[in-house]
Parts: sequence; C-alpha cells; structure tokens
Amino acid sequence: MNGPDGVYNARDHGLTGDGVTNDQPALAALVDRVGAACAADGRARTVYCPPGVYSIRDAGTVWRSGVSLIGAGAGATRFTLSNAGNPGTAVPLAFFTALQHGAGPGHHIADCTFADFEIDGSGVSADPYDVLAKGLGLQYVLRGRFRDLYIHDTAASGLGCDFLQDTVVQGVIALRCGRLDTGTQIGGAGLGIGIGGWGGVERLTISGCTAVGNGTNGIFLELQDAKWTPPRGIRITNCHAEDNRYGISDWGAEGLVVSACVMIGNHEAGFDVSGLGTTGVPGRGGIVTGCVIDANVRDGVSVGNTPGRYTVTGNRISRNGRYGYREYDTPGTSAFAAVSTASAASVAMVLDGNDIWGNALDGIRTDSPVVDATVLGNRIRDNGARRAPAAEGGGPSVTYTATAMTDTSARWEPGGHLGKTLTAGDGAAAVTAVVTGNTATGLTLAPWRPGAASAWRGEPPAPGTPYRLPGSPEVRAGITLNAEARDYTVRANRIWDSGRPGTQTHGLWITGSGGCVSGRVVDNDLEGNAVAAVRFDTGPEGGEWARNRDASRPA
Repeated sequence: MNGPDGVYNARDHGLTGDGVTNDQPALAALVDRVGAACAADGRARTVYCPPGVYSIRDAGTVWRSGVSLIGAGAGATRFTLSNAGNPGTAVPLAFFTALQHGAGPGHHIADCTFADFEIDGSGVSADPYDVLAKGLGLQYVLRGRFRDLYIHDTAASGLGCDFLQDTVVQGVIALRCGRLDTGTQIGGAGLGIGIGGWGGVERLTISGCTAVGNGTNGIFLELQDAKWTPPRGIRITNCHAEDNRYGISDWGAEGLVVSACVMIGNHEAGFDVSGLGTTGVPGRGGIVTGCVIDANVRDGVSVGNTPGRYTVTGNRISRNGRYGYREYDTPGTSAFAAVSTASAASVAMVLDGNDIWGNALDGIRTDSPVVDATVLGNRIRDNGARRAPAAEGGGPSVTYTATAMTDTSARWEPGGHLGKTLTAGDGAAAVTAVVTGNTATGLTLAPWRPGAASAWRGEPPAPGTPYRLPGSPEVRAGITLNAEARDYTVRANRIWDSGRPGTQTHGLWITGSGGCVSGRVVDNDLEGNAVAAVRFDTGPEGGEWARNRDASRPA
C-alpha cells in the first residue's frame, strides 16, 4: 500500500533488494501502476527504495510522468545493472526516448525526481557498443530533478539524458562511465546532455557534479539536430571534471555559462568548445569564468570552428601538456557564415583577466582565422615548459611501471619533457605513452585512456627496453598567431618569463603562416621573455602598435 503522502515503499510492491532476485519486473510494474495513478488525478508520487541491493537484469524500465525514484543514499540503495540473460541488450535503470517511446515536447515526462541512490553498470556488456547502455536515459523531461546520485562503470553514458527543461542536475557523481566507448563513439560520458529539443531556450542548471575517468566527456552538451536552434539558458557551475577525454564540452549551445569549475588531468582538453558532436554544430557565445583548468594532458582550453563571441575570463589555465588556450580548425564540423573576408573565422572571441602559466608550449595559440578578437589584461608567464632536447636510452638503468619510466643515468631538466610522447621499444613492438611530468631521472605517464590504471594497454615494457623522446620546438611564445588575425586587439597584458633558465622564448610570435591585419597591440608589458619580446616571421599589416614595454612595431 502507498502512504497518505503518496510515497510507495518498493518493498511493499515486490522489490526485494536482496541482490539476488531480479527486481526489474517488479520495478516496471510499480512504475506503471504509480504512473497510471498520476495520470488519473494529476498528482506526482514517489517510489521509495529502502537500503538494499536491487538487481536490475536484462531489461530497462520505461519511465512514466509524475513518478519519482528516491533511495536512502548512495551505498545504501544500490541498483546493479546486468544483461547476462539477454546479451547485447542495453539495460538502463530508467529510460524514455523519442526513438523507442515517441518522446517529444507534446509527449514528455514531467515532475520526476531521481535522488539518493547508486547505479552500478559494471554488469552490462555491449558488443557492439550501444549508446543506450546508460545509467539513466530519459528524453524530454520537464521539471526534472537529478540529485545526489552516484553512477559508475556504465557501458555508455552514466547520466545520458536529453532535452531537460526547467531541470536541475545537482550533486551527481559519475565515475568510469563509457567504459566500452573507444573514445570516438557517441555517448560514453559521465553526464551527457542532448539539447535543442525544446526550442531556443532550455532552462537547465548542472551544479556541484563530479565526473572522473569517463570514456569521452566528463560533462557535455550536444545539439541533437543540425537544423535546430542552439538553445540558451544552460549553466554549469561548481563542477569537477578529471581524467576524462574532455573535461567539459560545449558542442552546440548558445550562451552557455561555465563557472567555478575544476577541469584537471583530462586527456584532450579541460574545456572544449567545438563541433565535435554528432551534428557537427559548435557552441557559441558562451562564458567560462572563475575556473581552474590545470594539468590536462594536451590543451587547457580548445576552441574549434565556433562562430565566436565566447568569453574566457578570470580563469587559471596552467601546466597543460600542450597549449593553454588554442583555436584550431575542427575537421568535419558544420560551416557557418563568416563575418569577415576570411572564410570560417571565429568572431569576437575574448580572453580577459586570465592567469596563463606553465603550459608546455604556447600560452595562447591561434591556428585558425579570427576576427575582432580581444586579449585583455591577462598574465601570461613561464609557458614553453617543454624545452628539453631529444633523449634516448635503454639497458640496465631503465625500468618501467604502470605509470612511470625511470632512467637512473639520465640528467633531464625537470619538467622539460611535459606533454611529449614516449616511445618504448622498436618497430612493430613499439608502444607509446604521454609524459605528464618529469624529474631529472623519471617520467610520469598519463593513463592510456580515461579511467585506466596504467599508461600501457598491456603489461609495462620489460626492464631495459630502449626508449626515445622527441625534441622540443625552438619557439614557445606567450601569444602565437599561426593564422590570420584581423582586427586583433592585444591590450594591457603582462607577458613574461620569470624562470632561470627561461622557457617562454617570446612574448608575441607571428609565424610564417600567421598574420595580424589592422591589429591594436597597445599598453602591453613584454619585458623579460627568454629570447625576445616579439618575433615576426610575418610582419603585421596596418593597425596600431604603441606603448608596449620592451617591444615596438618592426620597421
């Protein structure tokens, strides 16, 4: 029986929570019964699952509007998903989708809360990979609440829900989700949110969530139809993303706000805005502010083919294995109308008041055309940490572990190999790993994929296996323009190197492939870089160059 407050105790309706009985049929029947009652009188109700292990086997449960699922807390109420009796079938705890159930704006689920329980997806196999093998897979949710959930080891995304209107996702912990995603397949995130189904505004807040070791993204937003309007109204705040392929990604939102988040140790980038999602439509017009974006294996912030108007302000962007901030061309993404003579240029990007330091190569690098960008009031220092020359070795002094290599005969510059690819062995037997740091005699290595415990796909190389490390680029600048920058403003920045020996060779570098047309480079302090304040392999054209300390426009 249900209580007078509309709460149904699952134990009174056939669920055992003993970890042995398949509780999925009883859960599905209860959800249907409660959903019918909600539809009859318009009152939302709650299914309460007391402490226990609830085995959900061989099928997911189609969810109903007005039905909430509440547990006694992660670790106390645990749902274990498996499909041994129905191999190859995705088994989410709860799902409701457009493809399978006709979900849409006129056929949605409303007033549902999922809170205070754990989902263990380690028992689900998916061969071939199935994007529906999630923890929760709901589409078109109105007034949803996803709160205090612990979701881990799912084959695809942990919380893989789309089109969330007037919804809050709070305190969700997603660990090692997307474990069967190769890293290039769809889904496979800790929190993967499809957007655009409600039109130009989707009111969604993601707050206080933690995403660690997930196959693709820690948290991502992805436009689901290239013809839809990228929606406004989405915020991500106070979240932590670590050891994912990408930390937090904007793949198709308009005006996304990302604030007070920590993005560390992710494999491709801490924060990514691009068209890498299924529709190839990039995010645009967002704000990233007050975040720590540190020690990611490659880039801190990566920006690919956005129409622009993104603002990156007040962040710490440090110790990343390649660039601090990079703009580049993303192959295969949707084209957009350019507001310049350059084709496919991002427009009106802003980097304001960031602290950008200790990155392996350039602090800020532009590898695709930009128009009317502004770099204002940033502190750009001590980048170019990857300055060590090529190295090789082998024999009795060399040993390997799951996450490190040691050569006791080496005399490397500490930190000088940051972001390099280590090759161990020769020919077809050679294996590689990425360096995340080094002492005079030891290298630390990134896991071979998110969530892995080792840098190697198999056993570490045998002691004495020969190795080699590549050299470092000659020029590693605070700001590098490696594509045309038109109407580019660089104002009131402090760009310098405080190390001895210095690592950041130049304050500003325009490469042979780059350009600065009608730029405004004024009031910057470029004194103290390791080689020179500026280097111009392509001279600037027009514009204003004035009042820059230790740098003047070349004759």
